[in-house]
Amino acid sequence: MLSFVGLGLYDIKSITRRGEDAVREADFVFLENYTSELRGSNVRELEEYYGKAIEILQREDVEVNPEQILECAKKGKTAILIAGDPMISTTHIDLRLRANELHIETEIIHGTSSITAACGLTGLQNYRFGKSTTIPFEPENKVPDSIIRTIIENKERGLHTLVYLDIKIAEGRYMTGGEAAEKLIQNQDHEDINMREEVGVVVARAGSQNPYVVLGKLKHLAKMDFGNPLHLMIIPGELHHMEMEAMQSFANLIL
Repeated sequence: MLSFVGLGLYDIKSITRRGEDAVREADFVFLENYTSELRGSNVRELEEYYGKAIEILQREDVEVNPEQILECAKKGKTAILIAGDPMISTTHIDLRLRANELHIETEIIHGTSSITAACGLTGLQNYRFGKSTTIPFEPENKVPDSIIRTIIENKERGLHTLVYLDIKIAEGRYMTGGEAAEKLIQNQDHEDINMREEVGVVVARAGSQNPYVVLGKLKHLAKMDFGNPLHLMIIPGELHHMEMEAMQSFANLIL
């Protein structure tokens, strides 16, 4: 058995009861440590909480050479822990397909994802989001044109854009909302949009007891400190009147 267990967004307490049971019952436990992480709990705390050794997995261990995981899943109950939801913004479907080819039973135990947290914290409605995108660290002073095109196309349809911010866990690098806004406004001369004047929403530390939500023009967000990671950004499209009321009530406004 191979269980893909969503850990939720922030710390040990973010997991579901079903997910917790799966970890406690597992013979082998792995932690995927490259797409995201729990900022409120470290690996040692997870091991102490569950009373189990947890092996850290990097991208190559999951996507290129997953043989160790699959061999363990043949022998006994195996749990691979993933921050957030196991199948949102990850490539873990490939690992599940490989397990299926080997007739290894699999299950998905969902956790809270950043998209659901973003909707809840801002009041923006899930069905009004279009295609999401990710701002990478490279190139250093701008973002790929495909990201700007995604934002423009969503806005043309009246839809919001969820923007994931790059992280490099091994290097201890986490893109901030301010860095993301700065990279976006480097594209201010794009003929179809003036990013400096665009409105963005930064959501910091979703899932924690002190999340922080700020709405403002990107040129202002670029100068702000949003505190500890993880951060994500939303570029709103056309706002429903209830969404507008929610933003005014729940977000810190710097317009």
